[in-house]
Amino acid sequence: MAKNPKNDSFLFIADLHSLTTIKDAELRKESVLATAAAWLACGLDTDNSAFYLQSDIVECTELTWYLNCFTPYPMLANAHSFKDKASNLSDVNAGLFDYPVLMASDIILYDAHEVPVGKDQRQHLEITRDIAKTVNNKYNQELLVVPEAKISESIMVIPGTDGRKMSKSYGNVIDVFLPKKQLKKQCMGVVTDSTPLEDPKNPDECNVFALYALLAKESEIETMRQNYLEGNYGFGHAKLALFELILREFEQERIKFDELIANPKFIWSELKKGADKARPIAQSTIKRIRKVMGY
Repeated sequence: MAKNPKNDSFLFIADLHSLTTIKDAELRKESVLATAAAWLACGLDTDNSAFYLQSDIVECTELTWYLNCFTPYPMLANAHSFKDKASNLSDVNAGLFDYPVLMASDIILYDAHEVPVGKDQRQHLEITRDIAKTVNNKYNQELLVVPEAKISESIMVIPGTDGRKMSKSYGNVIDVFLPKKQLKKQCMGVVTDSTPLEDPKNPDECNVFALYALLAKESEIETMRQNYLEGNYGFGHAKLALFELILREFEQERIKFDELIANPKFIWSELKKGADKARPIAQSTIKRIRKVMGY
């Protein structure tokens, strides 16, 4: 999230959100460390940004309650995060239903003016804007900053190994930081159709090709496209090419990731450093809101 006028960046690991599905404490800690190590390995500059753990900012949950009291039920019932699972309500907990309000708190707490989101998150950002406007109208003042979505139209939804949107909750990701054997297994598990090896194939309808094209050079993409169209090129060949491409493109990051995972104290210290930057802003926002609401 960018905060004007200096365009400060606030980036967090959403461990509170994760509780909607992950109940195991040790698994959560492992996931936090792996996620943080991935960001750091890819070169995140923590000196010039706030990189922190969501749960380290307790004001986030306090603000969520305040915002809940201004959020109409139908708005949450129409949210994608709920509707996607509404067919089986036994799988829906209150946290999942309330997911958009916690997300709104993540944004509003830091007076964020711009929020970089994917196209699939546009609705949740609109919910955030609606909640902020409702609060402001109620108190007849600009108590909360109404954020703007910053969406790059050139950024596509990344396909997962099963063709759906790539998401950990779907279990369809390719973890580029896995050991080689496990990474290869994920790449070879990308879902394809049953077109025989010798037959031509349509690259524009293939999950493997779509993933390969995200990382490869233009010349490499064109070569694979021609291989598909000419035939005698199996999906197994394409999956192996994807695996080798990932190893090449993330060679240095994979080395750095392993070094970071071996030093968890450093990772926790980086997250604490980010929380120490974010907390004063969160506290200032909460103080302002408490006063107006009579707390």
